[in-house]
Amino acid sequence: MEVYNALQLKNGAKVEGYNQSSHFTQPIQFLPQDKKDQEWAMWNMDWLELQGLKQIRANAKKMMKNYKLAEGIIDKSDYIPEEDNDYSDILETLSDVENPFELEFYPILPNIIKTLTAEFAKRNKRITYRAVDEASFNELLEAKRSDIETSLIAKAEQKLMAKLAAAGLEPDSEEFQKTMSPENIKSLPEIQEFYTKSYINIPEQWASKQHDIDEERFHMDELEERAFYDFLINYKEYWHFDMLEDDYNVELWNPVLTFEHKSPENKYTSDSSFAGNVELLTLSDVIDKYGWKMNQLQLESLEKQMPASNVDYAITGYANDGARYDATKSHEWNSTGPSLGYRQYMSMMTNFVDNGNDVVDWIMGDGQFSSMGESQLFRVTKSYWKSQRKIGHLTKIDLDGEVTTSIIDESYQIVDKPIYNNVLFKNNTEDNLIFGEHVEWVWINQTWGGIKIGPNMPTWYGNKEGITPIYIGINQNEIKPLKFQFKGNNSIYGCKIPVEGLSGQNRYISQQSLIDLGKPFQIAYNMVNNQMKDILIDEIGTVLLFDQNTLPQHSMGEDWGKGNLAKAYVAMKDFSMLPLDTSITNTENALNFQHFQTLNMEQTGRLMSRIQLANYFKQQAYEAVGLNPQRMGQQIGQTNTATGVEQAVAGSYAQTETFFIQHSDYLMPRVHQMRTDLAQYYASTKPSLRIQYTTSADERVFFEINTTDLLLRDLNVYGTTNANHRQTMEQIRQMAVQNNTTGATIYDLGALLSANSLGSIQNVLKGIDQKSQKRVEEERAHAEKLKGMELQQRDKEIQMANDTKAAETEKLIRKDLMVAEIKASGYASSQDINQNKESDYTDAMNDLKKSEQYQESMGLSREKEVVKQQMHSDKLSLEKEKLNQARELKEKDLQIAKENKNRFDVKNDKKK
Repeated sequence: MEVYNALQLKNGAKVEGYNQSSHFTQPIQFLPQDKKDQEWAMWNMDWLELQGLKQIRANAKKMMKNYKLAEGIIDKSDYIPEEDNDYSDILETLSDVENPFELEFYPILPNIIKTLTAEFAKRNKRITYRAVDEASFNELLEAKRSDIETSLIAKAEQKLMAKLAAAGLEPDSEEFQKTMSPENIKSLPEIQEFYTKSYINIPEQWASKQHDIDEERFHMDELEERAFYDFLINYKEYWHFDMLEDDYNVELWNPVLTFEHKSPENKYTSDSSFAGNVELLTLSDVIDKYGWKMNQLQLESLEKQMPASNVDYAITGYANDGARYDATKSHEWNSTGPSLGYRQYMSMMTNFVDNGNDVVDWIMGDGQFSSMGESQLFRVTKSYWKSQRKIGHLTKIDLDGEVTTSIIDESYQIVDKPIYNNVLFKNNTEDNLIFGEHVEWVWINQTWGGIKIGPNMPTWYGNKEGITPIYIGINQNEIKPLKFQFKGNNSIYGCKIPVEGLSGQNRYISQQSLIDLGKPFQIAYNMVNNQMKDILIDEIGTVLLFDQNTLPQHSMGEDWGKGNLAKAYVAMKDFSMLPLDTSITNTENALNFQHFQTLNMEQTGRLMSRIQLANYFKQQAYEAVGLNPQRMGQQIGQTNTATGVEQAVAGSYAQTETFFIQHSDYLMPRVHQMRTDLAQYYASTKPSLRIQYTTSADERVFFEINTTDLLLRDLNVYGTTNANHRQTMEQIRQMAVQNNTTGATIYDLGALLSANSLGSIQNVLKGIDQKSQKRVEEERAHAEKLKGMELQQRDKEIQMANDTKAAETEKLIRKDLMVAEIKASGYASSQDINQNKESDYTDAMNDLKKSEQYQESMGLSREKEVVKQQMHSDKLSLEKEKLNQARELKEKDLQIAKENKNRFDVKNDKKK
């Protein structure tokens, strides 16, 4: 701690550091990088907080009223006809309520908000990623794809070599060489998967997969529903991309406490010049969210800031005796500068608003925030702004006359001094450079960001009882340019604020939210319904009038005295009758009055007029926002047909579709595009475990090669929710599911239904088609095999028939020969040449029977029977194989039918 005496201060000594009370102007941005130190950065943070609170103060009142209307909370100021009330004319016309602080809320807009939010929750808001121009040939993309293939093969070779070496195989062995062959390596599953994709499919599929992961871990459905709720109420929603050390986070900022500054023609927050948010956090939340970025002194200073103290200077009765000496200023400033009274006035002039409350405290209190006290919370302001940095276009000409150009930053040092040809041109430019290095310097934008943590009060008005706010960077301790600069849309030098959102501005005119459109009718509807309540309370009904002189006692047993009118009203209210005194002593004139009669004091006509007026305002509110009773599910008269109701609902959807389109089709693709760019940055530079394990081998190589120099939109890969695109994907799914001829398994159908991009669907369909083609080829091969077997059997039958015919012919020939031999032997029947005591005829017949021809002739019939039996057996075997094949096909068809039936059964259960 620095301690100086009065003489040292008078001689010019100052405390190191800076004083925030002078930081009411924005510091200069066109500075060299070495001039943008931490004091300059903290000055920016103070100025941005001041501008942000001014903007919040200007918008908070209207926005908080809208949130109250959406939640069905009465804002009493809406029903008091004052000059600053936009609806004072309506109130003066309708209001006859004695006490506006007893009003009740009768909802129209809350029901509309709930209906549209519920419809949005059921809406298909799926973001898909697709390549806009993936069919065009690009040499750069082909080179990138070749690089990925080379890297994948090299990594696969390393793994295989390590595996084979561990198995003890020698590099010279035949098995080692066969395993390490290029054909075998390319057939590996991780490599083969790469060949099924195009270069564009890799980032497209990775983006879809990363989208699914972020949907779960950031609870995007819940955040998006809340964002749509903010959009309907105030036409504002803000998505913040928080950059951490090795990961990122997606947050939804509160529109009431968010500020921005952009050109009138810019629609989206990311194109702003600066943007930020103010939030209140407990000490534990501050340590959880930002403690990892603080140093030891900053963590210790948190103790001094709790509880928060009052601001400096705003203490009456103190003279400038040195107790309020500002050691960061000069002695002359403290002695002759602004007086203590003036500094007290300036410190409080804009610090309080709305009955003495700070705007942030007022917002928290008006939002019915309850705790042990807002002063026990820390005020954390997170701001981003675009500063300017200097870059140069370097032109270099060497001794050989070769010209090279590049882009450099301001840290570049010129090595070769430039030499110019000034014969024709006196100016030294790149056009007349003949040797050396020439630089043309330009200014471009660069996004900075920081966090300011202090007590729950504006902290730019000097030191607060010795409390100094804590200033830290976005993902580091010091405030510096963001490590990842979101690219601009139209220029390579452009940058974006890491906040995307809508602020309800169109052609210099503030757009009306749904609440703004129906607000006057909701206020009038509340007024009329509260009037009906008062009418019902004050209604007397039918009253009996009678002459009290007919009763034995005066004035119902007592003297009424003063206040007769009020007492008569109470009597009618409590007893539904009014006693009268028509005597001359009371009226001083004789009256012709019947002693008993009834008086109808009902206000049915007035009540009915208010009911009709309430229905009118309700109908006008519906028409203002584009809804109707049919869409709200209200009971419709008997004259409306089903077709009429359907047409009315369709017309209502057409009027409110603009709210869904603005959020889902225009804003959310930009949000997810920025989220994907940020995910690509961390996946390629500082991959955390939760991101790294989700990427495949080819995707990891893709990020290693490209880093963030080539973002997805540079490849024409964009996130989209286009209705036609979604419809195309849905039609493809339905066609694939209903087509039972593909032979897709239940796993294939599940992968098809879960695919979230056209590229993913095409890959799944390609796999299904390959399986179908393989099955068709197998069936064709099997059919050809059966046909070949049948042809072989037919050839065998023909051959057997031919053999049989030849045998029959030979049999006939042999029979004729045998007959001839028998006839010939008959001629010698009476002779016995060999003298064996048998006739030669008998000997010839015996020889004939023993001969080969005779044996073959007699065995021919037996062989024929055997052949017939073999042919019959072969036919039976062929028929049996055909039956088995038909049975297998039937079993496959039955299995597919069961899977389809189970799938449709599950679908029906879901519908139930």
